[in-house]
Order: sequence, then structure tokens, then C-alpha cells
Amino acid sequence: MKIIADNKKARFDYSVISTYECGFVLLGSEVVAIRQGKINLKDSFVRIIKGEAWLLDAHIGHLKTTNKYFHHDERRARKLLLHKEQIDKLLGKVSVGGLSMLILNCYFSKGILKGTLALVKGKNLHDKRMSIKQRDLNRELRAYQ
Repeated sequence: MKIIADNKKARFDYSVISTYECGFVLLGSEVVAIRQGKINLKDSFVRIIKGEAWLLDAHIGHLKTTNKYFHHDERRARKLLLHKEQIDKLLGKVSVGGLSMLILNCYFSKGILKGTLALVKGKNLHDKRMSIKQRDLNRELRAYQ
């Protein structure tokens, strides 16, 4: 399984509580663009609107080879495919606990685009400093091996 897009900033700014696998509802031109790596999840987030999960502010670029009539809106809202029970569970945790939902990465599984939906809690400044310290320590350990 090859990861197409990774949201590295999300792992630095948030601590991951739980993860779920979800699918995406996409247009054909978006799938082809994602296969070429034209996706950015940096500022994206997930909201539950009217009982459905939506990915907002994810950027999927255009292909140079497509006709202008087949272009898609680069930052349009995209529906996520989850079970109703999962959506209800996520909605309960987000509304009570002050948590957020993000997509951590995207990958193709058996030719179908999947994503890792994460329930996250924001880190404080001292937690971010600890993450930087741990990352530097791991880098030094790998250098000495």
C-alpha cells in the first residue's frame, strides 16, 4: 500500500486518539490527479453535516492534459464514506470532548482511494516541544547506528 498524500503537520499539531478507514466520493478527473500526486491535505479538516462526513479545504489540483470543461473545483467539499454507526460515534466524541477530525493520509487499496480519518486533540506548546525533542533524539540514534 503506497501512501499518496500525508498530513505531517497534523501529527505535529495534534495528538491522535483513534483512527478510522474511510473512502471518498470523487470525480474522475480528481482520481486521475490524485494518482499523479496532485493532492494536499495540509489545511484540510472533516466536519459532520446533516449526518454525513465531509472533507473540507483539501486541495486536489488540475491536470494539464484535461479539457477546461472537465476541470473540477480544487477546494470543493468531498463526501467521506463511513458507516452510520461510525459517524454517530464520531459526532458524539467531537461534540462533547472538544476533539477534531482530520485526514492523516490517503492511499490506494485495491484500486480504490482510501484515507485514514483521525480523531485528534490539539497539542499545547510544551507538547510540541516534547515532539521536537523526541524527533531530534530519534534522528541522532539513527545516525549512530
